[in-house]
Amino acid sequence: MGISVPYRSLRSISAVTALLAIGAVGCSDVSDAVDSAKDSAKKVARQRSVFSLDVGDCYNPNGKVEGTAYAVEIVPCNEAHEGQVVGEFAIDKGKEYPGDDGVSTIADTRCPVEAQKYAPDTWALPTGVALFYYTPTKESWATGDRAVSCTYTAEKGTFSGTLNTAKSLKPEQTTYLKGSNAVYEALWANQSEKDAVEDDLAGYKAQAKAVAAALDAHVKGLDGIEGTEVGKLRATLTKAAGNWKKAANAADADAFYIAYDPAFADIDPNKSVAARKELGLATTVPADEAEVWAG
Repeated sequence: MGISVPYRSLRSISAVTALLAIGAVGCSDVSDAVDSAKDSAKKVARQRSVFSLDVGDCYNPNGKVEGTAYAVEIVPCNEAHEGQVVGEFAIDKGKEYPGDDGVSTIADTRCPVEAQKYAPDTWALPTGVALFYYTPTKESWATGDRAVSCTYTAEKGTFSGTLNTAKSLKPEQTTYLKGSNAVYEALWANQSEKDAVEDDLAGYKAQAKAVAAALDAHVKGLDGIEGTEVGKLRATLTKAAGNWKKAANAADADAFYIAYDPAFADIDPNKSVAARKELGLATTVPADEAEVWAG
């Protein structure tokens, strides 16, 4: 985040500067100048310290999306904006400053979890929106700052409307998303740093075990949901779970590959589109996920 600074004087300076400028232009330009002055005054009035961000706040960064920030412009969510706070948590107060990389590692782990509580269906997010976060700096940590604000922010352009969909979901939609999200979280959170299975068979087997467990839980959740397409997906995921278990118990890399290929293919997000449609959920596979399974 950054060290808090007062913004009252900026509100006055901005307004005075704008009014002086009006006196120097011709009558035909007065309306445009007044509108510009109003916009400037509104933006200043909407400034809020990053220390006081709340879940649900829609905002525009002051300047670049990434970097140290002292304040942001809070706007109504029905207006075009660049980001929305979708989760927050505090880092353990007893710890010393973990360092920039340490704080980022904590946020990388926690923010996806917090964000899914607020916006469970990542397929329904606006195009180009990615997960960012405001974290303490070394300087703000010394003042007692421990808060991390998780945000979905447009990497380019803006979007309108709130991303808060959790409260509007039906029980069967929530059950499906909880299980599905857990499967892909298990997949990516346990990804080995080695490109080849031969270089880290134990790591890849641990990943397979985690995915298999998540699939078992997902399939169990789907047992209570009616629907033809949901039933088909349940059968596919049951088969996938079996292959992930085979991969988890593989005696060597060759055996792992034999089980892994069909296991990975059966959790292709495209195979869940029909079930999602049946459940009334978003049906467009996010571009980054589609790219992975496209090979």
